[in-house]
Amino acid sequence: MAKKVQKSKTKGGLKLKIVNPNAVGIDVASGEMQVCVPEDRDGECNRCFGSFTCDYEAIASWLKVCRIETVAMESTGSYWTALFFFLQERGFDVVLTNAKDVKNFSSKKTDEADAEWIMLMHSYGLLKASFHPQNEARSVRDLARHRANLLKSASKEVQHMQKALVLMNIKVDNVISDILGKSGRAIIEAILRGEHNPERLALLADPRCKASTETIAKSLDGTWDKAHLFELKQAYALFEFIHKQVEECEIEIEGLLVKYQAKPDTDMAQYIATKKRIAKKKCHKL
Repeated sequence: MAKKVQKSKTKGGLKLKIVNPNAVGIDVASGEMQVCVPEDRDGECNRCFGSFTCDYEAIASWLKVCRIETVAMESTGSYWTALFFFLQERGFDVVLTNAKDVKNFSSKKTDEADAEWIMLMHSYGLLKASFHPQNEARSVRDLARHRANLLKSASKEVQHMQKALVLMNIKVDNVISDILGKSGRAIIEAILRGEHNPERLALLADPRCKASTETIAKSLDGTWDKAHLFELKQAYALFEFIHKQVEECEIEIEGLLVKYQAKPDTDMAQYIATKKRIAKKKCHKL
């Protein structure tokens, strides 16, 4: 847990206290980790490591030798994730902070300078830990984001289907609100099976459609170009496959939610309790 900044009065005025004497700063990148410990811990206090698991082992071993207790790193993309949890498992108190909070104001910006700056700010308690869920909550969040990405991919395939239909001058989307609803699916599947008669295709539409059967038939009178039919076939197959993936993802999320309900996330509970205390104080001030 990140310690708060402390000040002390001196003859020269207020000065910041070192609240994390055994702190280290890590500048995270995709291929390397720049690690800086206090100068009194090692002659070479600012070292560069790789990003493989063996390099993480080397980092953890070096930090143990240097008597490091707490680690601060930036939330750079997804590169921080593996090292963050690796060091947590090795018993270090790891603080993940927003990159904006550790902006380096030094004249020369290098990885070494960034790591040293992170270490210095963390030693004075100037870094605020970013909240991120633990246990099943983190897994649910990751899978929920994955599900959202799958749905975005599915929506692109819908656009590809619409484009293929338009190129064949099939304007069914003008008379049916959702081309992948009950009526739209029935018509598209019949087209892909080889049925290209507009009147017979129009009969597949749900009777509750606002457009008449004659109007729907007119919208289905197309050119039936082979290349565009092939595009429609592949786009529809991809759409169906992605939605099967979404269903599998939802089943996995449901399983994690059952575990999460059985085992409450203490970090999440603490976070909510802190937010409630802050809100209560604000109400008292008002």
